[in-house]
Amino acid sequence: MAKTIKITDDGLKKLKEELETLKNEGRADIAEKIKVARGYGDLSENSEYDEAKNEQAKLEARIIEIEAMLKNVEIIEDIKGKAKTVILGCKVKVLDNQYGDEDEYRVVGSTEADSRQGKISDESPMGKALLGKKLGDEVTVEAPAGEFKVKILEISK
Repeated sequence: MAKTIKITDDGLKKLKEELETLKNEGRADIAEKIKVARGYGDLSENSEYDEAKNEQAKLEARIIEIEAMLKNVEIIEDIKGKAKTVILGCKVKVLDNQYGDEDEYRVVGSTEADSRQGKISDESPMGKALLGKKLGDEVTVEAPAGEFKVKILEISK
């Protein structure tokens, strides 16, 4: 059985938009590149044609990947206000006990994770450690670089 993909409504919307863009604009762009490359003559030594065909293969693979994900999605409920425990979709403000840094993360499914936007996967070391914990809890995170502790300062939507 395929793995269930946990995703927010917003993440699902973005995934569907990406799929539509790839199917419509992406396929049209690749078809045009292939058409132009064919015009250059002998296909056996035509690097533009080879490159366009490789791009086409990558595009089609991504379309198949997204379609497979969409068949196995589980929508993460949008929670309102404050939460008692950390669940998928929550924002969590933590204090790094060693360095005194405060960071805020949103715990999301792996397909939506983006560390630059503060979105961490529920499968990441920090995400795993935070799930199910309560406000004020001290949490030990087992990361590849070693263990560290954080304190949960705030849990919200």
